[in-house]
Amino acid sequence: MKNTDELLAGVLAGEHGPRPDGLVATSVFWVHHGTRLAGGDTTYLNQYVLVRLGGAFGGCAFEAGEVDPSVCRDASGTPLDTLLREAPRPLRIAALDAYLGAARPHREAAAAERVTLPAGTPEIRAKARDEAIAGLLDIPAGARVALIGVVDPLVAAIRERGGTPLLCDFNLRTTRWGDPVADDMHEVLDTADAVVATGMTLGNGSFDTVVARCRERGVPLVVYAQSGSAVARAFLGAGVTALSAEPFPFSQFSAEPTTLYRYRAAAGA
Repeated sequence: MKNTDELLAGVLAGEHGPRPDGLVATSVFWVHHGTRLAGGDTTYLNQYVLVRLGGAFGGCAFEAGEVDPSVCRDASGTPLDTLLREAPRPLRIAALDAYLGAARPHREAAAAERVTLPAGTPEIRAKARDEAIAGLLDIPAGARVALIGVVDPLVAAIRERGGTPLLCDFNLRTTRWGDPVADDMHEVLDTADAVVATGMTLGNGSFDTVVARCRERGVPLVVYAQSGSAVARAFLGAGVTALSAEPFPFSQFSAEPTTLYRYRAAAGA
């Protein structure tokens, strides 16, 4: 499987579970929130569209203006295959995520390593989450690590593991420490020794490019995904080396212990 279009076609054909034309998206959610961590001067603004399918939630972040709150009224109760074929890309990815999450829940996956994020403040939980993500990197000291989708605690976690971050984000220009952030991912993809990418690349359509470039160059790709965590999992061993999957409800929406699931591609995959 080369890209998300191939995965979507397989799902519509019933190759990954029941055919989606017999399923219904019970609920669709639109979530918009902002976060400014203590000691920082950046307000992270995030928008998510979420789809509930039976016992699973699928989610995908989107850029401002891509999806309107009216989607909750218009899409709730829609046949799943209609969303997979016709919805705006973020909603399509959320529906695909819900389908794959229902077919194979993270909590039941034998290959998943459960990591419990501790109760506490946003800063405590963000640090624990990003350390868990960075723990999937197997890099020598000084390795250049492309980070596509920048959050300051993850930049710090990469540095603590001896890596040199190469940063790319569509919405940030510097980190809290003044590190420059590029807005062209090709600048970092072509020179990195390893790549860490957010699941939001699924929503903005750049995921397939990131996976293809990492395959071409033979460099490891770690995905940290709230968006499309079950979608990214489908690419383990097919361009994705490791995955930190955080299905909804996401860590920032709770002060209680929550679980993320770490995966690694099988050796030789």
